[in-house]
Amino acid sequence: MEMNPIEQERSPDIEDFVEDRISVASQRQLIWWRFKRHKVALVATAIVLAFYVIVVFADFLSTSDPSDSEAFRGLMPPQTVKVFDGWKPGLHVCAISGERSKITFQKEYTLDCTEKIPVRLFARGYQYKLFGVIPTDRHLLGMSDDTLRPEDHIYLLGTDKQGRDMYSRLLHGTRISLTIGLFGVGMSIVLGIVLGAISGFYGGLIDNLIQRLVEIVRSIPSIPLYMGIAAAFPSDWSILKIYFAITIIISLFAWTDLARVIRGRFLTMRDEDFVTAAMLSGASQRRIIFRHMLPSFYSHIIAAASLALPFMIIAETTLSFLGLGLRPPAISWGTLLQDAQNVQTIALTPWLMIPAIPVILIILALNFMGDGLRDAADPYSN
Repeated sequence: MEMNPIEQERSPDIEDFVEDRISVASQRQLIWWRFKRHKVALVATAIVLAFYVIVVFADFLSTSDPSDSEAFRGLMPPQTVKVFDGWKPGLHVCAISGERSKITFQKEYTLDCTEKIPVRLFARGYQYKLFGVIPTDRHLLGMSDDTLRPEDHIYLLGTDKQGRDMYSRLLHGTRISLTIGLFGVGMSIVLGIVLGAISGFYGGLIDNLIQRLVEIVRSIPSIPLYMGIAAAFPSDWSILKIYFAITIIISLFAWTDLARVIRGRFLTMRDEDFVTAAMLSGASQRRIIFRHMLPSFYSHIIAAASLALPFMIIAETTLSFLGLGLRPPAISWGTLLQDAQNVQTIALTPWLMIPAIPVILIILALNFMGDGLRDAADPYSN
């Protein structure tokens, strides 16, 4: 289709304007412009951000105290919040009644939608501190009457065998699992960048020592190591101490790949003209490393970080699932999945397997987001 004369006159001006913007744009702007063209990565980023919003507001989004348990409501099936009461709008859930079977001696629950339990937004519930500072008892969803029976609480994802709310526990488990991954990746990236940069920039004896350390760390079998460390944890340690111990241990064995990548890049770049020019101009070695050399391969660092974060999450979940990481009463995706280790769970209580869904979702989202960031940070990509 032919362009009209006005479009023919404007198109060179538009092209010149775009070229002018690109020529004066910073590296971060160029990365953002290229990243916006990756639609799948944008969707994945939105999913990742949603998960970290849950991390921040886990208490506000919870409907009950995750550690509150009652034996009479154990293994209760999920309840669905209904928006309309007939033709009228009104949030409510159907009541659940349970009786113990005389044949299997298992408690069997039935929904009784003739009895409607009203639900309201921003209801009062258990006390917590918003952002760890502001004391409050407001929650997104809650019962409209605090005098209702304990079994009439909202159980959006059912309860576990001890009668604890799976929905609230899943939100708090998301907080623990994702923060362990985030802190672990931060520590491993710092170790990988610092040791890799020193090894590649200086070479010689320092390079040999760091590379032998890398080989020693990579040669240690992970599962026996984790089993030994789990056995070495004192039984009287608090959840917080075990949390930080696992974060440090996982990060100490995740920095070697990034360190080798950065070392190889530094070995090829330290003889480049821009590095020589920076040295002749009197720039310090620290400035040359962190100001001139590292920014030239952001894409490699971003790719390594995007792959390391899913690894951290999977490592914590796996260790906790096997009983080698966090242990009850700590709440994480791994400890929640410990209740789904038998075939009976699939047949009788499939809602106990729901914590596997956010694990799969966040791993896929982080990988897609990492691919988009890697392509956007690559200066040779189109």
